[in-house]
Formats: sequence, C-alpha cells, structure tokens
Amino acid sequence: MKLNYKKVGEKGQPMVILHGFFGSLDNWATVSKSIADAGYTVYLVDQRNHGRSPHADEFTYEAMAADLAEFIQDHALDNPILIGHSMGGKTVMQYAEQYPGTFDKLVIIDIGPKAYPPHHQELIEGLNALSLDEIEDRQQADKLFSAFEPNLGVRQFLLKNLYRTDAGAFDWRFNLPVLTELQANVGAETPKLRTVTEPTLFMRGALSGYLKDEDWPAVEDMFSQAQLVTIPKSGHWVHAEQPKLFVEELIKFLTLQR
Repeated sequence: MKLNYKKVGEKGQPMVILHGFFGSLDNWATVSKSIADAGYTVYLVDQRNHGRSPHADEFTYEAMAADLAEFIQDHALDNPILIGHSMGGKTVMQYAEQYPGTFDKLVIIDIGPKAYPPHHQELIEGLNALSLDEIEDRQQADKLFSAFEPNLGVRQFLLKNLYRTDAGAFDWRFNLPVLTELQANVGAETPKLRTVTEPTLFMRGALSGYLKDEDWPAVEDMFSQAQLVTIPKSGHWVHAEQPKLFVEELIKFLTLQR
C-alpha cells in the first residue's frame, strides 16, 4: 500500500514517524519541525485507514508493518530511525520483530507490547451517531458529538478528520466502518518473533497508565537494549502535552546512541 506522507527537512538521517488510532500525520506537524532542525530528515506518515492514506478491509499490525516496509523500500531510506505513538508504536514494534536489519533505532511512545482491552467504544459510538449528511458545519458536529465526549480537546482532535467532499458533503478521512468493526485489533499483543537488539527508547507520560512499571520486564525480554524515560506532567499524548521535553529526551537518546 502506498501511504500518504509529508517530508520535513532535507538533511540528516531519515526518520519515520507513525501516529496513533484516529490520528494522522498532522498530529506531528509542529514537533517534526523541531526534530528536523536538530539534523534529521523526517517522514510523517498516515497509516492505512487514516488521514489521506488508502482505505482497506485489512487492519492488522502485520499489514501495517508491511506498509511501513514498503514505504521504507520505496523511498530508499537507509538505516532509518522509527518512531511510533500508541497504535503507531505497536506498528513499529511489529515491524522490528518482522524486519530485522532494516532500521537503526526505535522510539516507542506510551505503549507496550502487551495486549490492551478495547477502550474506544464510546468514542466510536459517538462518531457513528453523527449523521454527516445532516451536519451543516463543524460547530454543529461538535455540539452533537459533545453528548458522547465531554472533553473539548478530544472532540477537536477527532473532528480534525472531518472534511468536505467535492460534492460539498461532510465525510471522515479515516475509514470509520473498518475501524469500528476491527477496533479490537488496535490493542493486539505484539508477538515475540525475535529479541530486538537495536537501541530502543520507550517514552511514557507520568500521568498515563498505558505503560506501567510491571510491564517493563516483558519489554526488556523483547527489547534487549530498551531504555525508559518518563515525561512529567504528561498523559498519553506525550509529544503534544510536553513537546519541548519530548524533543529534548528524543535528541538526547539519539545522540548518545550514535
């Protein structure tokens, strides 16, 4: 699958960044500039069924890892750094297990290899409840969606995916039917196919519960060079909530591992 992407920077080691569930490459637009300024060529990528990338009935980490492999090959990326947040982190871990020797370092943000139970049901219910053919503007969509999601920030994040078609109607960038049907796949456990020996940074938010202390032994079992950094005053969206600290810790890790 040919994934949609945006390139930021023209010099330095290539870096591929993958977003999380219901996200898109736009989530990384601001932070990517700081990373590129530090001397990296950054590729922001929309995963399948998200953003402007193609839709498909298959939605598994094996498929998304294969998409990433195709992207790296198509763009002739030599020894890239791979970064993934949440669902994107799962894709990167799956890729690392399946495609050894094709990357330099990994950065996994606020997610672990363990299985996670489905926990997006209310959001998905709310998104499916919106009658797009009856919505006249984003303000109306936000008001209707607020009955399902009280957090304004979450609503704004999801409604960024709402766009007008050439016919003037609203539609979703993401593939809502497939994401609704296969939402359980997002939390699938990453299988251990090998021990990943490449340098790997796991970064978590201090206020997030996605990657817990008791999860760490299993992480170290799969990633022999795993390091853990906890970002203070941050929840699941580490790079958005604490962008300066995130970039500092990222560059520190990459510099020390040269």
